[in-house]
Amino acid sequence: MPDDTDETDERDSASTLRHDRIARHATPGPGNSLQSWTRAKSPLRVALNYVVIVLARISPSLRLKNLLLRSIGVTVGEGVSWGLESTPDVFWPELVTVEDHAIVGYDATILCHEFLQDEYRTGEVVVGERAMIGAGAIILPGVEIGEGASVAANSLVTEDVPPGETVAGVPAEPMGSEESSD
Repeated sequence: MPDDTDETDERDSASTLRHDRIARHATPGPGNSLQSWTRAKSPLRVALNYVVIVLARISPSLRLKNLLLRSIGVTVGEGVSWGLESTPDVFWPELVTVEDHAIVGYDATILCHEFLQDEYRTGEVVVGERAMIGAGAIILPGVEIGEGASVAANSLVTEDVPPGETVAGVPAEPMGSEESSD
């Protein structure tokens, strides 16, 4: 019978790694961090990023999508495929890396920031070579998706995904064969 403690320790370790890679920035003033976003990032820069991302989201050309996203700082490898309506982080696109031949599915979102009450957080997201992110999935800041890993549609990825692993759900958990009880 497998030891559940080892699996829990692995998940806790992965979660800790994501949080260790996130930079925390105190919120200035009395309001929450989203109310003072203009101090975190230039409004002109965010507006430009937004326009470029909207164009990339609706473009049917994968080549044009990659060119547009590179122009605002997204690191895009060779042969990367962005599905229609897929969205990299509008505030910090320079923290997104999508390696060679990865697929980011329809309406997937890669976030590199979290605005909270007393702080905002930023963290790089890396999508490994030949990894796949399903339609509607959301990737949180600081997450690394390993080479050849897969994220199922509509999943919320809060922890790193090891190379070759498939995850699904909210929050995303490894998919595996469930043991049958006899």
